[in-house]
Amino acid sequence: MEIPQKFKELLSYIRQYPSVAVAYSGGVDSTFLLAASKEAIGSDNVTAITIDAPSLPRYELEEARNIAHNLGVKHIILVNNEIEDNVRFNPVDRCYHCKKVEFGAILEEARKLGIPVVFDGSNADDKNDYRPGQKAIQELKVVSPLLMLNLSKAEIREYSKLLNLPTWDKPAYACLYSRFPYNTEIKREDLIKVEKAEKFFIEKGFRTIRVRCHNDLARIEIEPSQIHKIVSSPLAEEIHHALVSFGFKYVTVDILGYR
Repeated sequence: MEIPQKFKELLSYIRQYPSVAVAYSGGVDSTFLLAASKEAIGSDNVTAITIDAPSLPRYELEEARNIAHNLGVKHIILVNNEIEDNVRFNPVDRCYHCKKVEFGAILEEARKLGIPVVFDGSNADDKNDYRPGQKAIQELKVVSPLLMLNLSKAEIREYSKLLNLPTWDKPAYACLYSRFPYNTEIKREDLIKVEKAEKFFIEKGFRTIRVRCHNDLARIEIEPSQIHKIVSSPLAEEIHHALVSFGFKYVTVDILGYR
């Protein structure tokens, strides 16, 4: 396999550190960064750190755990069961407050382990989005190698495939808090409803799915080409029955689909 130039540059960058901690979610970017770090400095010098918070579905946590195990790197899971007060009512800059808490905990754990740097998986495409969490990452001096080396999501997927990583074609994912309208309260029972609903769709084979929560109403966002499948019998009735059993009263489909 011919190693792409940008991948060589990434490995070279990582090698300046004797050990690294990777803020690890199990998504496309952090999995690639974790694998690249292992390739660069060896598994004994790489630690994955995951925050187990109410915003993280159980199935995502389990997948992250399995991938880290298969990569052969140390994996630490820090549990945070709280929905912080400055997050609970879902302000527009919610992500800033979340990242401040989560990366603060990861940095503290890395410090205890004597690890000199924490990496995060922000990439070049993130510069084009509204990401208040990026401000917190910068303030805490977390290092974003993929962003620094201008690696795009498409390139990360390409290199992940070359490395035979199972996440190379994993759909983009955002935390469960993003399923709620800004300036509305995020309740633990609603997070559970959303998690169960999205897991239901994933198990039905719909990989790109968002179930937006508007109190007792579920608004389903799915690929436009798949909308006809979920509004047709008998699947429509099955979806309605499942989501009502999870705690929703009303089930709707966004006619514009996932976006």
